[in-house]
Amino acid sequence: MAYPAPFVGQIQKVEDQWTDYNGHFNMAYYNVLFDRAGDEAFAAVGLGPDYVKERNASFFTLESHNTYVRELHAGDSVRIATQVLDCDQKRVHYVQQMYHATEGWLSCVTEIIVMHVDMGIKKSASFPPDVMEKIEGMFEAHKALPVPPQVGHRIGIPRKG
Repeated sequence: MAYPAPFVGQIQKVEDQWTDYNGHFNMAYYNVLFDRAGDEAFAAVGLGPDYVKERNASFFTLESHNTYVRELHAGDSVRIATQVLDCDQKRVHYVQQMYHATEGWLSCVTEIIVMHVDMGIKKSASFPPDVMEKIEGMFEAHKALPVPPQVGHRIGIPRKG
């Protein structure tokens, strides 16, 4: 199966109630939109809503890192591009970039690693071979894409000498 590179989810909108007292998109809700777009990308490799019921397995986020580039406001539409950076038998490392849907500028980048979990014993487990084949297919489609500079960024306060 051929996968788009990157995988781009449906256009989403910043809802009015998601703005904070500063009048801009609250940081917590960036993750709501990223999560929805991630659900679309993972459904494309067989890890959609029915997966938990059918296979008694799921995947959990181990780590995430957001970099806020430019603020969004209520009513803004966004598109999110998902790029698989790496994978192994139990994990997927990916990055998502959120763009203003009409003006095209980058708003936020999130880097995430997820772990496949056997829900019966709540422990890590290998992806089933059919799903792993699809994940590897998406990774192959994405590995030639440039890696955003925010990936692997270390958080901290820079100090001079």
